[in-house]
Amino acid sequence: MRPLRVKRYVLTGLLTFLPLWVTWLVFKFVFGVLAGFGAPMATLVRRALGLAAPDAAAALDHGWILAILALLLTMLGLYLVGWLANRMIGRRLIGAFDGLLTRIPLVQTIYGGTKKLMAALQQKPSNTQRVVLIDFPRPGMKVAGFVTRVMTEEGSGREMAAVYIPTTPNPTGGYLVVVPVDELTPTDWTMDQAMAFIISGGAVAPDTLPASRVPL
Repeated sequence: MRPLRVKRYVLTGLLTFLPLWVTWLVFKFVFGVLAGFGAPMATLVRRALGLAAPDAAAALDHGWILAILALLLTMLGLYLVGWLANRMIGRRLIGAFDGLLTRIPLVQTIYGGTKKLMAALQQKPSNTQRVVLIDFPRPGMKVAGFVTRVMTEEGSGREMAAVYIPTTPNPTGGYLVVVPVDELTPTDWTMDQAMAFIISGGAVAPDTLPASRVPL
């Protein structure tokens, strides 16, 4: 009985630890990306502070303090960009910046594609639900995906949907598949519900799933 009890305790500890571990991985990734954006500005702030207050600048030499400062500067920068984007002059500046990037072939492809993806995910669901279930990687296995665009297939006239399938637990990577619209299983999930389902590995999920469409 004692070996069984040890196994049960180890399994219980593992199941208790896994959510914390997944949360830490996601937080560490997001924190690292945001802090990386603000790192050059944080370095400049530390150098400028060193001229006026050397003691305060020395306190910032610790890596974690500098990383927190970089994160705060990034958040401040994002707030200012969002505030500016909601003003007329900001929209004109962003439009001019977009026009500049469209003249750079490779940059325009990456920037333009990413911007269109973000715009598509922010749109309200239309007649084709934005959050869907599809058969992937083989029939009988379902995954959650986001419809980013609906196209018409030449010749047959069928509607084809571009579906982005995020990975678990890090949804920043994934797959892009093109499937017929009539093979999609629409859901009434919101974007937040779908992301919670994906990041949690299915632990945060509704009690029921929508029924698959029956082929005609």
